Amino acid sequence: MLTKRIIPCLDIKDGRTVKGINFENIRDAGDPVELGALYAAQGADEMVFLDITATNEKRKTLSELVNRIAHHLNIPFTVGGGISSVNDVSVLLHNGADKISVNTAAFRRPGLVAELAKEFGSQCVVLAIDTRREEDGNWYVYLNGGRVKTEKLCTDWAKEAVDRGAGEILLTSMNHDGTKQGFALDITRMLSEALPVPVIASGGGGAMSHFVDVFQQGAADAALAASIFHFKEIGIQELKGYLYQHQIPVRIDHAG
Repeated sequence: MLTKRIIPCLDIKDGRTVKGINFENIRDAGDPVELGALYAAQGADEMVFLDITATNEKRKTLSELVNRIAHHLNIPFTVGGGISSVNDVSVLLHNGADKISVNTAAFRRPGLVAELAKEFGSQCVVLAIDTRREEDGNWYVYLNGGRVKTEKLCTDWAKEAVDRGAGEILLTSMNHDGTKQGFALDITRMLSEALPVPVIASGGGGAMSHFVDVFQQGAADAALAASIFHFKEIGIQELKGYLYQHQIPVRIDHAG
């Protein structure tokens, strides 16, 4: 059985790690390079770095920051934010990123997913989906950091993107993001059962039991969280020990 992954996420704004609630009320959480190195030492399986202002402000993810991160990290990491071309990805991978995450640009031009998969391999291409459950009970795709609603259903877009070559889905529930009330189990399970690629659940992790729920009930392959790690509410090693006790297969090794 494949081990379940724990993935700290660092939202980057102006070179600093920040965290908000429901995509708003953003506050500083520290230096991304220092935090990344700390989480790697604590036993994180992977890391995700997202430049949350890149798409909105038409700014590219800083390759210099990626290079610094790569020199301090010994685990795989994904970078996203403002990526819209093969060249963008090439720069990030050459500076040390293992995978890239695309969101708005891929939705606006779905052919981008196929281009990236062909050039770099599906294993490098993570499709990030920001989704919100509306009053009609359906989960819709949102763009530009959650600012722009589309009429596309989350499940439809995820299936299309995987058909085009996306190797992994990073699913963030905007309803749950930053609330620490638990992950969106229903949509996570829906995607996990419908897709042949791993699904990373994001948004709402606030207690160790929430991670058990998202792996058991949500059938997620990985769980991503931010503030609980940034503000030392839950330790990664502590969390993995808890998951192990609840029969969730996790990697427990040198973490110190």
